[in-house]
Amino acid sequence: MRRVYLDHNATTPVAPEVLAAMLPYFSEEYGNASSIHTFGQHARGAVEEARESVAELLGGRPAEIVFSSGGTESNNHAIFGAVGAAHGGPKHVITSAIEHSAVLDPCSALEKRGVVVTVLPVDREGVVNPEDVRRAIRPETVLITIMLANNELGTIEPMEEIGKIAAQTGVTLHTDAVQAAGKIPIDVKKLGVHLLSISAHKLYGPKGVGALYVRKGTRLEPLLYGGHSERDRRPGTEDVSSIAGLGKAAELALTHMKEEGRRIAALRDRLENGLLERIPHARVNGYRARRTPNTTNLTLPFIEGESMVIALDLKGIACSTGAACSSGWSSRRTS
Repeated sequence: MRRVYLDHNATTPVAPEVLAAMLPYFSEEYGNASSIHTFGQHARGAVEEARESVAELLGGRPAEIVFSSGGTESNNHAIFGAVGAAHGGPKHVITSAIEHSAVLDPCSALEKRGVVVTVLPVDREGVVNPEDVRRAIRPETVLITIMLANNELGTIEPMEEIGKIAAQTGVTLHTDAVQAAGKIPIDVKKLGVHLLSISAHKLYGPKGVGALYVRKGTRLEPLLYGGHSERDRRPGTEDVSSIAGLGKAAELALTHMKEEGRRIAALRDRLENGLLERIPHARVNGYRARRTPNTTNLTLPFIEGESMVIALDLKGIACSTGAACSSGWSSRRTS
């Protein structure tokens, strides 16, 4: 049976070029990137080359890239680090209702520590109103965290407008760009963000590695302690093979993004139009908004979502009813 994989927002296969870039660091190139001898220098060279590739993908500088274990760690580092670095009295954070749990859960944890969190609504297309952000800002606001592209709708948020508001008010701005990186052009300077998170396995890289862009001059407390790696931002021995894989994935994404974006968007539109023609009362959610080219979100009335996913899987089609990290959440909550 031919199998069709339509769940790339959950994870992507590792590109052959990425695997080839990683393999030497599992065998002959085994040095610690912090060692000063030749073995270590080879490993350090791979890490810094990857840092340059990620910086180019995001429009930043290599010195502003901090490698991590993935999007969740990058988001946690950005949120806890920015709030922790804001010394003084009461603190306030602004986020949105459609953020990934890797943002909403840290915000909930901050609330338990006395930080006030405002969760902004979105419109029917899944878009945050920048004026809602402006109105929510208080004298004690220390962080705005709004995702760049939604993982379920594909909706692209108006980060440039939000970035201008953050600049005018002096508030640190973070964006979760895990679902945007490699799919749409990113320029951290145009967006006006101080912090930006990405994950390798969303753009044909390996699982277990990501990066956090930290604009020069941004105050950020470390999430972990125990060494001086990543310019004292993130201690621990670097996973050189995975970092090399992320670097190659970033390089490939930058090279092929425009062409691939057009190709995949055409396939998405063909799929949507075909389903709308054949299924009564079906509708596409968020289609009026700017979307990432690879994402569609459909409402199919009178069909139970999980049963449909299982039925399609039996036919060789892999898809999803929501974020992979939330799969089975309801059953766990009620058990």
